[in-house]
Amino acid sequence: MTRLRFALLNAAHDGANTRRNFRRELDADLVEFSASDGHLPDHTEFDGVVVTGSRSSVYWDEEWIPPLIDYVAEAADAGLPVLGVCYGHQVLAEALGGRVAGMDGFEIGYNEVRHRGDDALFAGIDEEFTVFTTHGDAVVDLPPSATLIAENDHGVHAFRDGHCWGVQFHPEYDLRTAREVTEGKRERLGDARVDGVLADISPEAYDAACEAKGLFDNFAEYARRLRTDPESVAAAGD
Repeated sequence: MTRLRFALLNAAHDGANTRRNFRRELDADLVEFSASDGHLPDHTEFDGVVVTGSRSSVYWDEEWIPPLIDYVAEAADAGLPVLGVCYGHQVLAEALGGRVAGMDGFEIGYNEVRHRGDDALFAGIDEEFTVFTTHGDAVVDLPPSATLIAENDHGVHAFRDGHCWGVQFHPEYDLRTAREVTEGKRERLGDARVDGVLADISPEAYDAACEAKGLFDNFAEYARRLRTDPESVAAAGD
């Protein structure tokens, strides 16, 4: 069977860790575009679209952000499966008519998230699961036709709208990325908070968080089914 071909819209300004992590986790040929440099596809001839994290906020006045939101809206309208991760989750929400805003606090470190229902993205993942989180923005209004499928005390952690999913957490992170991202928050969060989070970034916590990596295989399997047998996907309602 021909391998899946996904557009990877890399919104990270220094994308090396991001590139490594997504290429490791996604069982597909990835055509990468540096979205934060203004590079986007000029078509939607892919089996799916994946939008990465970023240090930017979707509501910032940066010229590359509106075209990214527009492209994601176009891809969703064309019926492509879309997976948005952290910033990508927020981009997807905005693209589909939702709203993102700054949080009162900042969620960072290995935390617990609960998913609800039996959505295909979370097949094989426990109802309550561990993930690495790092965000100061959140989806505060879901898109009109979206369904909340995961949350914790900090708010929305996943939603679905048709063939599109957004997840606020970072299932792609490895230990190296978790440590480097946390170190980079000292100016914003202070040494005490950062040192406390770093103390909890352990192989044991990472092993627990690896369960959530299964959503990448679930997304790829959904895209594969949609490509080969769209009628059965529609009939199954998933």
